[in-house]
Amino acid sequence: MSDKIELSDYTKALLQALENIKKPKEVEPYNAIEVSPTASFFGLLYEKIRNAIEYREENLIRRAAIERILKRRWLLNPSLKGEAENILRELLWGRYFSPGSLTFDDVERIQKILEKYLNLIKRVIVGRDQKSKEKFTEFLLSLLTCEIEEELAPEEARKREYFLYFLFQVLREKVELVDEKSQELRDLYVFIAIDKAYFKSDIHYLRYHLFKLIYGRLNDFTEEKQEKLITHFPEICSYIEKILKSAYIDKIARFVKTQKAPFLVLEEILERPDRREILTSKEKLESVVDEICRKNYEKTKEKVKAAAIRGFIYILLTKMGLALILEYPLSKYLYGEVDYFALSINSVFPPFLMAAIALLTKTPGEENTKRIFKRIVEIIDKSLQFERKKAIIAKKPRKKNPILIFAFTVFYGLTFVATFSLIFYLLDLLRFNLVSKLVFVFFVSLVSFFGYRVRQIAKEYFLTYKQPFYQPILDFFFMPILSIGKALSQEIGRLNFLILFFDFIIEAPFKLIVEVIEEWVRFVKQRKEEIE
Repeated sequence: MSDKIELSDYTKALLQALENIKKPKEVEPYNAIEVSPTASFFGLLYEKIRNAIEYREENLIRRAAIERILKRRWLLNPSLKGEAENILRELLWGRYFSPGSLTFDDVERIQKILEKYLNLIKRVIVGRDQKSKEKFTEFLLSLLTCEIEEELAPEEARKREYFLYFLFQVLREKVELVDEKSQELRDLYVFIAIDKAYFKSDIHYLRYHLFKLIYGRLNDFTEEKQEKLITHFPEICSYIEKILKSAYIDKIARFVKTQKAPFLVLEEILERPDRREILTSKEKLESVVDEICRKNYEKTKEKVKAAAIRGFIYILLTKMGLALILEYPLSKYLYGEVDYFALSINSVFPPFLMAAIALLTKTPGEENTKRIFKRIVEIIDKSLQFERKKAIIAKKPRKKNPILIFAFTVFYGLTFVATFSLIFYLLDLLRFNLVSKLVFVFFVSLVSFFGYRVRQIAKEYFLTYKQPFYQPILDFFFMPILSIGKALSQEIGRLNFLILFFDFIIEAPFKLIVEVIEEWVRFVKQRKEEIE
């Protein structure tokens, strides 16, 4: 059997595109935006605390920070004149970009983007009702914050974009939508599903990438094209939102997740300077795949632990503290006493449960690595075995037997009754009062939901995941808990008082103080230079 791999056209095109990416020019010291270590220390400390109270995927944090900083600066300075430098300085304080990596050329480009978008927002919303104004402003802010991030990290953005197109080309032929005849819509659904499932993009990135795919980068619009955009903006906005809400996207995304592991490994191979040599030799490829997989299996264990700690800190800061504070006075008021035993259990059990979930999470083994290697060969080989192997059918929800729907609904409802009846029975044995019971269920539901999300991290590198024989029994009891946990996380997340407190009470004055420190350090430095 030949050791050589003949690469597919898609793979060759990807390699060529990556080789054509221009390396960023070396930043001249005189042109770099300098921030003082003192200001940076306080800025970084604040951003770490602020991000801890808003649970996000790591790849979403920087864009969210740009949006938060931009909104505050816009509120204080509605014209946004001269705000580009302030925004970039704040991003440097928070270490969203490495020190010395942003320049005054970046300031000039970002200021032009800000002014172009601000002018566009004003023209789009003029004369519209309040609801439309808010909707269109929020839509354009999504595009703006994504475009700013892309402008400041062009190499990173290009790599991501090229790999997304590669994934799209490879996976599109494996997806068949029985009820969708439009080839254009099918391709858009597949593209967005890949972006959502593989890159974990949120609604802001999905809007931006879909808008950019269909219409192009807004900052590159000519005056004529911009006029057309303003005229037809409500239709454009509705069209994009309609695509993003399609039931097809989540169905295709579930399929994409099952194919994720080999692409994660392939993406790492593409970061290596000798990637072409590796991908054209089975022997080298097998060795590198084994090395990357073993490294990532170990990293996955650390990521699971880190995510478990981060998830618990998030729950502790945003929800648990509030619940425990309420448990004490309510118990005192309703029952005339505080059950310290129940209070202790409610304090100790959540971190114990999260730790148990993290410790019991399995990572892949050697057999999984062999399957990943085989699948990568199928993906990059000219024979296109991967494309021909199987197709999936993503159907719109079909009409079901109403009697069966009713029966399943009743049975699903019984799982809630059975699960929570068992929990309440065990808590009765421990003599918990009603307040302590509700707090316990609150904690267990939230921790279980975040624990479930933590377990998904370990599954990313499983090419085929075999669930244990006892999984259906666990699902019977845990699905109600997970459902409640998800609902609590989403609904209470909207009422995250700490976020409101930080954004409206803490952030503006704190960043003003940091700004004053920055200006003082700069002033002292200038005086020293004059003396020298």
